[in-house]
This record gives sequence, C-alpha cells and structure tokens, in this order.
Amino acid sequence: MTQADFLTSTFPPAVALPDADFTGPDRFHNRELSWLGFNWRVLEESENLRVPLLERLRFLSISATNLDEFYTVRVAGLRELVREGNTTPAQDGLSPAEQLVLINADARHLLQDQQRIFNNLREELEGNNIQILDRTALSEEDLAFLADVFMTRVFPILSPLAIDPAHPFPFIPNTGFSLALQLERKKDKRTLKALLPIPNQIDRFVFLPAAQGIIRALPLEELLLVHLDSVFPGYKAKGHCAFRVLRDSDLEVEDEAEDLVREFEVALKRRRRGEVVRLKISADAPGALKKLIMQELEVTGDEVVDIDGMIGLADLKELVVDSRPDLLWPSFTPRVPERVQDFDGDMFAAIRQKDMLLHHPYETFDMVVRFLQQAARDPNVVAIKQTLYRTSKKSPIVEALCEAAEDGKSVTALVELKARFDEAANIRQSRRLERAGAHVVYGFLDLKTHAKISTVVRREGDQLVIYTHYGTGNYHPITAKIYTDVSLFTCDADLGRDANKVFNYLSGYVEPETLDNLAISPITLKPRLLELIGQEAENARAGKPAAIWAKMNSLVDAEVIDALYAASQAGVKISLVVRGICCLRPGIEGLSDNIRVKSIVGRFLEHSRLVCFANGQELPNKKARIFLSSADWMGRNLNRRVETLVEVKNATVKAQIMSQVMAANMADVAQSWIMKPDGSFERTPVPEGAFAFNCHRFFMENPSLSGRGSAGASDVPKLTHTDD
Repeated sequence: MTQADFLTSTFPPAVALPDADFTGPDRFHNRELSWLGFNWRVLEESENLRVPLLERLRFLSISATNLDEFYTVRVAGLRELVREGNTTPAQDGLSPAEQLVLINADARHLLQDQQRIFNNLREELEGNNIQILDRTALSEEDLAFLADVFMTRVFPILSPLAIDPAHPFPFIPNTGFSLALQLERKKDKRTLKALLPIPNQIDRFVFLPAAQGIIRALPLEELLLVHLDSVFPGYKAKGHCAFRVLRDSDLEVEDEAEDLVREFEVALKRRRRGEVVRLKISADAPGALKKLIMQELEVTGDEVVDIDGMIGLADLKELVVDSRPDLLWPSFTPRVPERVQDFDGDMFAAIRQKDMLLHHPYETFDMVVRFLQQAARDPNVVAIKQTLYRTSKKSPIVEALCEAAEDGKSVTALVELKARFDEAANIRQSRRLERAGAHVVYGFLDLKTHAKISTVVRREGDQLVIYTHYGTGNYHPITAKIYTDVSLFTCDADLGRDANKVFNYLSGYVEPETLDNLAISPITLKPRLLELIGQEAENARAGKPAAIWAKMNSLVDAEVIDALYAASQAGVKISLVVRGICCLRPGIEGLSDNIRVKSIVGRFLEHSRLVCFANGQELPNKKARIFLSSADWMGRNLNRRVETLVEVKNATVKAQIMSQVMAANMADVAQSWIMKPDGSFERTPVPEGAFAFNCHRFFMENPSLSGRGSAGASDVPKLTHTDD
C-alpha cells in the first residue's frame, strides 16, 4: 500500500494473524510504545534530506524535548504504580512493570540514535559554516572575547556549591543541569567535591564573533570549564562530568481545595521537587562523582543513562538561526482571508455574510485575535465569553479581554489551571483579568476544560446577535504559527445558544438539557460519536455506501476502537490520519480489514480534529455529516475533560473540510507514514526526482474555500503541485 492509495477506495489485503486473540488485549497496541513510535518519526525527520539542514536540527531538538516530557509525566506515573504494587494491566495486557521494561529499552535506543544523528548533523553544519566548538578549539582572540562574556554575563549568576559535611548535596530541580567537579587545592593538594549548576536564565550557547563568515557557538558548560579558576580560585580540576535531572512533574491537587489558584501555586512548587525519574550523566564521569550523584539523588542503575555526547539536545533549537535562511524552510506569510479583506477587515461583517472556516497557520491566527480586539472596541458589543487553555506570555487575547472589561463590557474568562506545563502562565493571566474587572472562573476541579470557544454578544438594532468561534487549537498566537488547526466563525443562532449553554455549565455547573449542533464531553460527546460510528455500520449492513474519514492527534479509547472494529467488520471503509498515539491495529483479517491509518509529520504540527461520516453515500458528498472537535479520541478527552464536537451545517465549510483539508491529508505522500498491523509505521520511499504530494505545501498555495472573497472561485482546488 502506498500513501497515495489513501485518496482512493482501494484498501490493501488484510493480514492474517492466527495466533492472536482479538477478543482480548491483542486487539490493542500499547499506548506508551505507540507514543515512542511517534517520537521516532519526529527524530527520523532530522535525517530526511528533503528537510533543510537547520530544520532537521530543530526536529532533533523537538524529539529530545518530547522525550523529557514523556519521562516526567508518563514514565513517572508508571513508576508510581509499580512502587504501589499495582499490577493492573493496560488495555493491551501489559502491566506497569512490563511497560517500563519495554519503554526503557526503546528509549535508550532512541537516545543513542539522537547522539548519532547529532554527530552527523554537527559535521554537516560545519560543512555549511556553522561550528559547534569545544574549549580545545578556542584561539587566543576567542579566549579574550569569552573572558569578557563570562565576567559580565555569566559570573554574576553562578552559584558554586561545595559538597562536604558542612555543605550537604543541594537540591537539583527538574531539568536542572550541572557540572560535578573533583577539585584539588593547589597549596596543599586537599581535595574538594563541588557542583556548579548551569544557570537556565541564560542561553545554552555563546556565539563568538564570526570568522570569515563562519557562525561559531560554544556550549555554556564549555565556557564554565574554561573559567573554573575564576569560580574556584586556588583550585585545579582533577575530574568533572555533566549531569541533568528529570523529576516527576505530574500535578496532584487536593479535591477539597478552597482556593484553587493558591492550591495550584503550591502544587507547582512541589513539581520542582518531584522524585527523580531519570539521570543523564556524561559517559566518562569519574566513578566517585557518579556514585556520589546517584546516592544523593537516590536513583538506581536503570534510572541512569550514560550520554556519550551532548547532554540536553533540546537546547539545539538555539542554533536554528535566522541569519541562514538558505538552511531553513522557505519563508511563508499566513494569508488574510479574502472575505475579511472584502469587508475592510471587519470580522463581524465577514461572519454575517456566511460561516467562515479558517485553516491555520495557512490563514493567519491574527483573525482570531482581531475578532476579540474588535469586540473589545466595538460600542455595540455588550458581552464576551472566552475559554483559555494555553496562552502566550504576553497574550493579545488576554489584552483584548482586559480592554473590554475595563471598558465596562461583561467579560467572562474560563481559565484552565490544569493545562500541563502552562499552569503558572495561566495563573498570572487570571490575576490580570481579575484586576481588569473580568469574571474569572476555573471550571471543574476534576475535569480539565479543553474546549475552544469564544462568544461575542453584539447589539444589532433591537436584537442581540451571538458571534461564535469554535476552534480545534489553543488561543495561543505563538503555537498557532506552527500547529495546523481550524477556526469556525459563525453567527448561527443555534451554535451561539449551544456555546452559551456550555459557558453556563462551566461557570455555574448548569448541565445543558439540550444542545442543537453540539455534543460535549463528559456528557454527550462519546455517546454521539459511538452513535455516528454505529449508524455507518448500519448503512453498510443495509448495502449502502459507508465510510468514515477522521483526523486527530491520538486514538486510545477502547470503546471507540471497538466501535471502529465493529464498523469495519460491517463493511465501513475507515481512513484515519492519526499524528501521534494509535492503539488501534489496522489491516488485520477479521478484525480491521477495512481500516487504514497514516501519520503525517512535517513542517507543521498536525493538530486539528476533524471527522466525516458518509451518511449513505460515497465520501466526499454533500449529505455527509461533518464535525470539528477539540477532543482526541482518548479516555481523558472523552471522560475527564470538557470538550466539544461541533456539527458543521454550512455547505461551503463542509466542502472545505471534506474535499480540501481531509482530501489533501489523505493524498499526502511526502510527509506520511503508514501504520502496519503490529503498530509500527513505515514511510514508503520516494524515488529521487519523483513527485511527492505535500499537503502542507498545497495548503500554503491554496486559500481556504470558505474564506474566499467575491473574486474567489467556488471550485475546490485540485490536489496538484509543481514540486515536492
């Protein structure tokens, strides 16, 4: 099977696996191993010669960041289960202890490959006049320059720490990076062990003056080693190593917390002090130093990884410099939708004409910001309601909400404090909003609010009109530049009422009795999804065409997977685009003959959640039922979060999702991986010089159908392209 087959109704022959029991755990692939498989795909992009050199370096950095977060959250959770003696198997039948063994083996292999790829990229960078230096390669001129850098920018924030009976081993926070030193006093040869924490308040790399057009960078730890005599005067180094600590970073909050914000502030401090789940240390570390570090951090051998190379590859993103555009993706400026331009930038006028779906980052996220900024400054706007899951540090959306509140408008902001790793930022934003006069609510203690909704109530004549934005991504202008998401703007009264009912549910715990075009978790979303999958199965059994196209980040929920298996067995043709975790096993005879799965990893991070149900005809068709959602098909999203599943009724928006967004994802070859029955993914090689359709390139070149203005054609653009 090739990736291009995804655009046809042809499904490859299913594989027979007679030794497997598909009535039990064999029908699922392990969640954690599937995630590691996704990170392997990310890492392999750093070797993809179709990707510019510095972008390959960025992919390497992303894979390192991903793996760190995986250990601080997922692996930390499994370790806790093992420590408590929990042997309950996951849905694939593996116990927590068995999962840890498999994860450890795969992750160590991944770390080794990261270092191998780094060494290869380092050589390639050097061939392109970008050098990553070590202290042995420094000239006298370099040393003079670095002496000034060290004394003015580094030395003032260093904290050298002796280790002896009067100076116990210090606490090293999560992601803390340090040098461990064996020192000898020059005057009497007395020994001293010490730590030199490497400050994270300054960049990991110091850039030296360019020499003959060569960009040169020195890791900060190398600079510290050059100037040890300034940090520890009177001593000389007899041995050293670098090490980095990862700690359990999952949050626990008391169920009866009286002040949720204060409780989360305390929990964030606890995160820094979580138990160590992984210690990365230089492979050539002196034995005595390594033993001391392991004892003090209370880690065992299986929690230690010896790194023969650079520790902290995530910091390589600092080397992706704008001064070498020839080694980066070609520049791309997101479009302003033609329809918005037709109305001179007036978002409300553009939305009044008809529903509009914007595809980010190809259509600029600035339109979402403009929607709220215009609402804040429009004297006819009386109320704004907004969910905030992840926001940027200086969020223009928060600025607009504050401006509206200060202007006397009724502003309600639902701030999710439990947005992992963004909790501190969200606490700061909630304080700002409260000071501006907004009503700030935090939803449910036991449910994350992950829905992406914004409503603006505007007085028009003697009526109040609700303008609504439903999104698949966060209200975060920075990530919106690299995440693919969709934004639906509408003034449809039913969708507006549905949104207000959701806000009432979040702020007042008023469970909505009826919703017109919306399903929400944890109440109705999963039942609606199962009902729609079941209806396709009924259509297949009745001899009607039956198909499902769906796109998401992760597919884990056992009940949904079983429903898809049942639909496949009834004859429903199911094509899935799952970027990350997929616990469903496709293409197995008698189980999933009619299911195929692909993953797209490329320039942009696939993030939108879309699903199309054929509804008795071949896909695509005008009668299909089309939905956009904030939810992945995981237990946490369907059962433990507030999420939305929005049915799209506008004909143009439906055509855009089916025949443009989904069709292009199905047709992609250049960035696609096909999932095999055993849970692994395989990228079909593209012959040198052969055309390989790239959906990201296609979207950059073709405007979204529903955002076209008066000059736009109504036809869906063809999935063709002049180059790869």
